[in-house]
Amino acid sequence: MMGRILLFVLFVLVISCSPDPRKYEKSFDIPLMTQNEEFRLAGEYDSLVNLNKKYYRKAQKLGYDDGKALCYINLARVNMSLENYQKANILFNDAEEILKNSDNPLHKAIFYNIYGRLNSELRRIDKAFEYNNEALKNIGKSGNSELKTRVLFYIYLQQGDYYTQKKKPKEALEYFHKARKLDHTGVADCSISDYIYNYKNKDSAYKYITRAYHTMSMNPKEDAIALNIHTVMGEYYVAYGEYDKAEKEFFKALEIDKKTRRIFAQYTKYIYNDLRSLYASTGDKEKAYFYLKAYTEAKNKTNTALLATINQDMESFISEAKTDSEKHSSKIQWVVFLSFAGLSLLAIYTWRIINTLRIRKADLKSEAENLKNRINDNRQEEIIEMAKRNDPEFLAHFKEVYPGYIDQLLAINPDLEHSELAFCAMLKLHFSSKEIANYTLVQHRTIQQKKYRIRKKMNIPTETDIYQFFDSLN
Repeated sequence: MMGRILLFVLFVLVISCSPDPRKYEKSFDIPLMTQNEEFRLAGEYDSLVNLNKKYYRKAQKLGYDDGKALCYINLARVNMSLENYQKANILFNDAEEILKNSDNPLHKAIFYNIYGRLNSELRRIDKAFEYNNEALKNIGKSGNSELKTRVLFYIYLQQGDYYTQKKKPKEALEYFHKARKLDHTGVADCSISDYIYNYKNKDSAYKYITRAYHTMSMNPKEDAIALNIHTVMGEYYVAYGEYDKAEKEFFKALEIDKKTRRIFAQYTKYIYNDLRSLYASTGDKEKAYFYLKAYTEAKNKTNTALLATINQDMESFISEAKTDSEKHSSKIQWVVFLSFAGLSLLAIYTWRIINTLRIRKADLKSEAENLKNRINDNRQEEIIEMAKRNDPEFLAHFKEVYPGYIDQLLAINPDLEHSELAFCAMLKLHFSSKEIANYTLVQHRTIQQKKYRIRKKMNIPTETDIYQFFDSLN
């Protein structure tokens, strides 16, 4: 009898101490997510990290686990935009673990929407689509609120993007227009413009990008939204042959990019590529080469120094969160020990919990390694496909997957031309002479002549297999 009374009392205490997640929407969720989005779009990395640390501690004091999950999601999103996918995945796992026990469908919608985006970045479009559908289901269960409207806008936008990738133009446009009804920034108009242009309706596309540009001008901010709109507007001016106006827009985008790249670091290379294309169209070969080189360097750097800083900050955050989790676990075990010291079943249960946590930790490490391997495999497949398409950006992407390889070639012969370096890269990938001829649209004997010239330039002995030689270079 006494045991049942103690169980009932403990149950009542647990229920009374568990806050309703919706209780904190106005005092916690909306201020956090609003400020986080402002800092994210402005590229203010330090402010964003400090904001989430502050709110994480606040959630800890309130006993508000869903609040901690929102902080994890915000920081995961930053790592995504920096292509730091492993760290993002770890943070998403932490958020998911918390939200399994949440009864707030809006928080789950936020998680599924942004986690879907991670899968899209990793080119798992079916998974991305699946998670975004989960976001739609969950947000349909939540009551009307200011935060719901904001989240729904991003879900619609992502859904339109996924339908575009799945080659379903009618459904894509439907969701883009749904997003547009909730938008006051010009982002949706910009997305619709890009979408329509890809379907060869240049005039209608220009109408939407002009509308997006006007919306941006009404509330001028030098943030990621303006960065995107200036870039897309420049691309349309290039399409119309208005190169002076295009140049002005691209330079404005570069100016904003300098202020936002601490979060949107991957965007710089796209502007360089647009400028390369612009100057190639005007016949200014010197500038076209300059921006091609800048684009290639930007691609090759992959934000190494910045990622080191991000990792350090994220490790600090995760360490703090882990300490909090351990303290919280210790308190729970102390209360349980005092209440049920004589119950051997509790000891077994506690052991199982600890063992589960250990297994989870091992699984996380394994998942992170698997994710890294999948990313490398995807990039290998990507450069092979680019080579088959004779894509002009093939060599730039190849350098990312094989860092140092081109430097070794140039160390042997610094006079190697760009086309010769690309040819050596294809040999590294073990394309046959016939395949290279087909992909580069030249005759087979021309490839044989190229191999002979490369042997001479690289001092490769005739008895040495050329493929083995390039395999020996890392």
